Amino acid sequence: MKKATPLNESTVKRKELTSAPSYSGGGAMELGVFVYRLYRALTYGVSPLLHLHIRWRRLRGLEHCRRWPERFGHPSAVRPPGSLVWFHAVSLGEGMAAIPVIRRCNETKPDLTILMTTTTVSAFEVIKNQLPVGVLHQFAPLDTPVAIDRFLGHWKPNAIIIMENELWPNLIMAASGLLIPLAMLNARMSTKSFNRWSSPLLLPLVSLLLSKFSLIAPLSTLQGMHFQLLHAPPFVINYSGDLKYVVNKFHVSSGTSESIRDLKVELSEMKVWIASSIHRGEEEVILGVHNMLLESHPDSVVIIVPRHPHHGQQIAHKLRKHGHSVALRSQNEKLTSRKTNIYVVDTLGELRELYSVAPIAVIGGSFIPGLTGHNLSEAAAAGCAVITGCHVGHFSHMVKVMQQSNPLSVTQVSTKLELKEAVDLLLSNPEILETHQRASKEVYESLSSCIITNIWNLLNLHIFRGK
Repeated sequence: MKKATPLNESTVKRKELTSAPSYSGGGAMELGVFVYRLYRALTYGVSPLLHLHIRWRRLRGLEHCRRWPERFGHPSAVRPPGSLVWFHAVSLGEGMAAIPVIRRCNETKPDLTILMTTTTVSAFEVIKNQLPVGVLHQFAPLDTPVAIDRFLGHWKPNAIIIMENELWPNLIMAASGLLIPLAMLNARMSTKSFNRWSSPLLLPLVSLLLSKFSLIAPLSTLQGMHFQLLHAPPFVINYSGDLKYVVNKFHVSSGTSESIRDLKVELSEMKVWIASSIHRGEEEVILGVHNMLLESHPDSVVIIVPRHPHHGQQIAHKLRKHGHSVALRSQNEKLTSRKTNIYVVDTLGELRELYSVAPIAVIGGSFIPGLTGHNLSEAAAAGCAVITGCHVGHFSHMVKVMQQSNPLSVTQVSTKLELKEAVDLLLSNPEILETHQRASKEVYESLSSCIITNIWNLLNLHIFRGK
């Protein structure tokens, strides 16, 4: 564990050092309170429209068909007696990063009730099978005064632990008013968000919000600098490591499924690579590379795992429309002939098992400008040779640290041709492939050690304080 480093850290760009206006004294606090009151009034006024919006999302299948009232703070479970800690994560990545901390909390403080909230239905469908027995789940309330007050009034949390970057003013100010300790783990802020919060109007507000936290554990030194520049109290910023490195160490698995074992048998005599967490538009890059690889590796197969299952169905439909033979996982379709060399996964929660099928993993969300990458450590933990694009956002820290540990642990490419050459090299040279696989696995093991212990010590010191 390390305390926040001074602002003249060499990793901070001069532009960032000068981008945040300076406020000091009571005037800044008063301005922050004024901006918050405007926000509170605005969110109160648009509450009826948000109600209609959530109903519309429910009709589209984007909200839980029965539990959608939880988004307005209406509970669907009874609060148990005793102390309760609330973990909040928006989507799947943040939720999975919280699981190891929840498990340690459950083991160390068995008398403490744990409530976890997520925003997306897809995150819930995966995370529900990973939560320890007894952990409660609710869908997160919208950041409106009524929903937050209703939620806090029912659950009465003794501490709130927020994952990554959820700075919701009504939640933070209401918790502070009730003297509930707040922590932010794996705290991060994109350059775009940093610039937005640094504006003259929002800087007083974010400074006010960050002053309410008892602990901010950023995922990198640079991220810590972002929070310091936004006037977070330096004494609450503590580094402990990126929780996404330890997701796989605490993953609950019932063993390799029969369908995965069957898939391994089907692919046993083929050269396989997987493209995971693919966003819309990236399939064109992946399929273009696959077509080029077929010229030199006619026995190669690509497994495409889109970020969203519906996208997978669309990819399969489009390929079939153009005469391609595709196997779709949700339909249990087999790779029955040499002509079928594209396997599209349109299911949730199977990525870790699928990494065991392919020795080469291309991580999506990184090949189109505007995307921000995805977690590389899951593939590294499975012993895959890892390749990613250049648009990796806040995952640039993970790429940099892994490459510093061993340059072979992650291969970063900028163009479709570079991706083709990287995959081709690994498919053509078993010894080079094995070296890259071993490098990624060893780096993962090294970087993931001690992170949970560090986080837990920080939580005990700053949040639980003997609870």
